[in-house]
Amino acid sequence: MPIYEYVCSNCHIKFDRLQPSGSAHAECPECGLPSKKALSLFAAVTSGDDGEATSVAGMGGCPGCAGGACACSATH
Repeated sequence: MPIYEYVCSNCHIKFDRLQPSGSAHAECPECGLPSKKALSLFAAVTSGDDGEATSVAGMGGCPGCAGGACACSATH
């Protein structure tokens, strides 16, 4: 089963849920109302010859970016 990200339209929290492929909604853990799937982003990272983490060509973002939050100090 895949892990999907959801956002609650009532209390606006984001959460992950292990759901069957066809599931469009999940119950919000805070308020219990149905929540819709959110757009999930991912980054592919590899180690360079110097041991530093680098993003895979064509994937965009930096190696520390995940879920829309950037963990690097670079300016975008």
